Amino acid sequence: MYALTLLLALAAQRPDSLAAQVREYVAVDTSLLALTHVLLVDGTGGAPKSDQTIVLRAGRIAAVGPAASVQIPAGARVMDMSGSTVIPGIIGMHDHLFYTAAGGRAVQMSYTGPRLYLGSGVTTIRTTGSRSPYAEINLKDAIDHGLAPRAELGAAIQEAHRRGIKVTGHLCSVSFQEAVSLGIDNLEHGMLTASDFTTGKPADVCPVNLMTQISAADPKGNAGQATIQSMVQHHVSMTSTLAVYEPFVANRPTKDERVLQAMDPEVRDNYMKMRQQIDSSGTGWVSQEAFKKAMAFEREFVAAGGLMAAGVDPTGIGGALAGFGDQRNYELFIEAGFAPAQAIQIMTANGAKILGVAQSLGTVEPGKLADLVVLRGDLTADPSVIRSPTIVFKDGVGYDSAKLIASVQGRVGVN
Repeated sequence: MYALTLLLALAAQRPDSLAAQVREYVAVDTSLLALTHVLLVDGTGGAPKSDQTIVLRAGRIAAVGPAASVQIPAGARVMDMSGSTVIPGIIGMHDHLFYTAAGGRAVQMSYTGPRLYLGSGVTTIRTTGSRSPYAEINLKDAIDHGLAPRAELGAAIQEAHRRGIKVTGHLCSVSFQEAVSLGIDNLEHGMLTASDFTTGKPADVCPVNLMTQISAADPKGNAGQATIQSMVQHHVSMTSTLAVYEPFVANRPTKDERVLQAMDPEVRDNYMKMRQQIDSSGTGWVSQEAFKKAMAFEREFVAAGGLMAAGVDPTGIGGALAGFGDQRNYELFIEAGFAPAQAIQIMTANGAKILGVAQSLGTVEPGKLADLVVLRGDLTADPSVIRSPTIVFKDGVGYDSAKLIASVQGRVGVN
């Protein structure tokens, strides 16, 4: 199965064009602004820089540098951000505007989705599939009847490339290496959907023992290294979605109070029952071993020169919410062994590169769009600071994160 993707930029209007119901979330609407004395993790992968000043003018970044040397323009509003970290707006590369949860709940997030993404610091998303009923029913029927194996994927890739469109895939029946040979541009979810590690796999069939095989696999072994080298050599990027798999793993920290409060009460009850069942049994659909192997595979991929981005995929049993799950990916990258600057680069600049918009998004550099996240605290010292946005700038307009998040309380799983 494959998905053609759509780039969605959130809240791209200027302040004077915003509707009243949007303006209530705006905290900063000046066209000339200086954020001073920030700790900057700029998305380039370079070392974090302390005591920096960022000047925003008319929706773009006008200047960045040490607070002692950056000239603040006359008439600029100055905001002292001492004690805060600034990162580029997060680019969610496997995000949806629908949500699924334990108990069978499945809804569009027309209301909660944009607010959760923006309030969490996600300023741009790539939608990797929708719940358009007829399209999804027809696709499922085609797969069930064997009409979407490698030949169909290859044909779709060729036609997409003919039209100048990139293709990404959530695969299993087709292995990563097979997809690379067909010319795919990106692969979703990482090792946990890669059937390259199974033995005796029938052609175009997803192995029933996929997770068992992955639990026993070695990312540094022959199959792992062959898969990684195939992707790197053919410039095939990969999207990490660790946050959506974590709730399936027993005894993981998957009961974030913010997440539970945002859920509809019935959704929350069903999720907690599912989590209790997974934790009490000690075994989930994804084993601890498989989850750690997926982390190791991602480290190996990046170390080999692979281009990796990240997204939340707010599906599964509902524990990875829009925005919150994107934030959780940062903490999981740190747990996996990535440095803070690497993790932010994966979540920002790398997504922009894959989407072909790196000239305007993904890093904090002069001339780029002013998509920024102000976090309370030192992100390099404490990974949980990623959960503490105060202001999220989109095209230079600063949105109040707390107000956006408060507006969805108890509504995730409803609208």
